[in-house]
Parts: sequence; structure tokens; C-alpha cells
Amino acid sequence: MDAGLLVLRLVAGLLIAGHGVQKVSSRLGGHGLAGGTEEFRHDGFRGGRLTAVVAGTSQIGAGLFLTAGLITPMAAMAAMGVMGVMGVMTVAGTVKWAKGLWVQNDGYEYPMVLVVVSVALALTGPGRWSLDDALGISPWPLWIVLVAIVIGPVSGLLTRLVLHRRPTAQERKPHAQAAD
Repeated sequence: MDAGLLVLRLVAGLLIAGHGVQKVSSRLGGHGLAGGTEEFRHDGFRGGRLTAVVAGTSQIGAGLFLTAGLITPMAAMAAMGVMGVMGVMTVAGTVKWAKGLWVQNDGYEYPMVLVVVSVALALTGPGRWSLDDALGISPWPLWIVLVAIVIGPVSGLLTRLVLHRRPTAQERKPHAQAAD
């Protein structure tokens, strides 16, 4: 079981972190901070550049903490808040809901999978091969895990409510980069 949790943490955590790197730089096929800013504006968010920086750095941090298995419930909470939950409740999901489930149609499939993995890791714990275990702070009390699972999506939804605006006609035009 510990080997399976390690593989799950490594793959999901590094994908989430890489997704954040793409938002703020041209590394890993990203379009740089200008591209991340354009993505958020296209999806109807205020703040453009600042929104891209905060989302990107949150994804990088959450992904790296999940990868290491360090303060796992909080890392999962951050990943859920930024990536979306079940495609409807938070940032990535609400932006993509109208496009349907499948990622080839710019849907919410990818954020949903990462959120479900984050929830699963919060509930199971990171396993024996993690920093949480090495530091003796695992297993986490169930109430902390449940609070993290609730706060993650709620924080993403609040972010959407505060920062979302109707995009202009120009911003609604399809753009060349992949969106999350």
C-alpha cells in the first residue's frame, strides 16, 4: 500500500506542480506569465497577472507538498482549491463546466481527476514513505482531514465569486494555449 501511495503522490503532485510552472513560466511547455495571465482573462477573471501568479505558485506549492507527503491534508486542500472539485464547485471546474467532462473539449476531466486524487490522499494519508511519517505527524486526525476537504473547494468557490467577471467579446475568442 505504501508503494502505491508513493507512486500516486509522485505522479499527481508533480503534475499539479508542473501545471503551476506552466502558468508562470515558459518551462514545461508553458506560455509564460503572459500566457497564464491571458488564460485567466479569457476565463473571465479579474487580476490577470496577479491571479496567474497566485494560482501558479499555489499549484507548485500544493504539488510539491503532495509529492513529499508533507502536511498532506493542507497540501490536498490547496490543490482542491486551485484545481476545482467535481467539475462544478471551484475555480477550474466552474470555468469548464459548460464545456462538458472531456478534456479534448476543454472540459473538466483533468481538474476532476486531480481533485479526486487529492481527496483520496487526504483521506488515506501519504503512506509510510512520506515526510509526514518521517516527522511523526501522520496519521492526521479525521477532523483535520474533513475540514481540509471542505475548506479546499470552498476557498476555490470564494475565489471564483470574488474574482470572476464577464469576459469581453475579444477575451471570449479561442486562444492557442491549453487551459486548465
